[in-house]
Parts: sequence; structure tokens; C-alpha cells
Amino acid sequence: MPTTPPLRQQCPPGACNCDRERLLETPNADLRILLLTRHEEQRLLERLENLKDLADLERLQHKLFDQLGIRLHIAPGFNEVRTMRGIEFDFDEQPGLCRKTRQAIPAAIRRGLEKNPEIAWRLLDAHDLLGGI
Repeated sequence: MPTTPPLRQQCPPGACNCDRERLLETPNADLRILLLTRHEEQRLLERLENLKDLADLERLQHKLFDQLGIRLHIAPGFNEVRTMRGIEFDFDEQPGLCRKTRQAIPAAIRRGLEKNPEIAWRLLDAHDLLGGI
């Protein structure tokens, strides 16, 4: 008898705007995002904090989309980038993606960039901010 994988627990009422219930009620909806349980989220955040290089970050972005349907865009901010806070993270609209997860993923990536600033330089260079140097 096939077993269904565990789904993420529902957030307390009023604590989140993830529309989990609407997602579950939608026929043929992509439920991959609900496979990100709290335990799996902690593993993901730990992995994001320990980035090796820019290619590793890009690989993780692809895995987020392939496995969970999360499309994450990372780019330098509109104004100057003086700290890791100047790098912007944007998620495509996705029902089921918890508000806390939307905050935790960029925070983990920023911690990873602070541990390994070379990745941030490569990210800036990939967007041609340091191309003339």
C-alpha cells in the first residue's frame, strides 16, 4: 500500500498568509511546496548557510524549483550594495509557501554569503557590477 509523504503542518490561524488550505482544495494543484516540512526546512537552511561557491547557490536555486516549485530570484539591489542587505531576494507568488520560510531562506543565504564573501563578489560580477574592475 503506497504511503503519502508527510506534508507541512498548517500554520496557526492568522500567523501566516500562505493559503495552504486554498492550495489543498484546488484540483490538480502543485503540492510540492507542502513537502517542505519543518525538519526538511531546517536541513535546507543549514545547506544554504554553507554555500561553497556561486555555482552551488545556482544549483540550490534550481533544486528549489525542481523539487518544491519555489522560484527564487537573487540580484543586487537597486541602490548601492554595501552589505549583504543590499542583495535582494524575490520569490514568485506561490500558494503554500509559508511567510516564515520566505524570510528564513534569504536570511540563511545572507549568512552563507557572509561566511564566504567570495560568493557575493561573484554574484555582483555576474550582474556586471564589478565588470570594469
